[in-house]
Amino acid sequence: MASPIVRFFRTPKGLLLIVFAFLTALAVRHQQLGEVGPLLVGAVLAAGLIDFFIIRKRNTAWEFPSGAVLTGLIVAMILSPYEPWYVAAVTSAIAVVSKYVFRSRFANIFNPAALAIVITFYIFDTGQSWWGALPELEPIAIVVLFVTGVFIADRVNKVPMVLIFLGIYYALFTLTALLGDPAHVAEIYRAPDLHAVLYFAFFILTDPPTSPVKYPHQLLYGAIVAVCSYAFFEVIGAVYYLLAAVLIGNMYEAGRRWYAMQQ
Repeated sequence: MASPIVRFFRTPKGLLLIVFAFLTALAVRHQQLGEVGPLLVGAVLAAGLIDFFIIRKRNTAWEFPSGAVLTGLIVAMILSPYEPWYVAAVTSAIAVVSKYVFRSRFANIFNPAALAIVITFYIFDTGQSWWGALPELEPIAIVVLFVTGVFIADRVNKVPMVLIFLGIYYALFTLTALLGDPAHVAEIYRAPDLHAVLYFAFFILTDPPTSPVKYPHQLLYGAIVAVCSYAFFEVIGAVYYLLAAVLIGNMYEAGRRWYAMQQ
């Protein structure tokens, strides 16, 4: 019989933790541990410790806060490595607390990392480099990102959602380039934006608690987030346009679940 640790690393959360550790190790080749180390430590420790004690109080048992650790890693891998460690810590703290504040009957409504990064953008005017998506490495790095992303999306059974999102997202920007000024959207097709959208699609869009399970719902959800991403980029131009779009998708999904329960 496998040990609890082995069983954990066979779960989607455990596998995602391995993938993030791998991507971080690759990214450190360019970013340097001295730059991203404080960000990672601040984000992961703040998220993990807060959730560790919340879980203890709620469940009256000590449990490893795997979800919070993953949230902290996402926060750190998106924020600019030049942000102070305490910015990452505060962002992660907000992310974890938001899971318990904004809840439906069964799960948190918003993707915690996305919500927290948007909030702290207005508090600290944070920069986002998505360094964890390997934008600064050699071109082969995008293959690594794609393969690991497909692996995780398949494990959580969200491949159709990823495909419809990426298809509509790039169709809208391609149409804009054909009908307007291609230079206006050229950045969407190259690093770091290309890496960012792949990381987003595979690891944030597919967040199990906040995204739908059934394929028809996945397709509509992915389409909504794609259209909102395009709209936020075109209308607002904010650096957090992808994260803001998934929050809209989260609200739609929470509303759909609530409506289904009333039937």
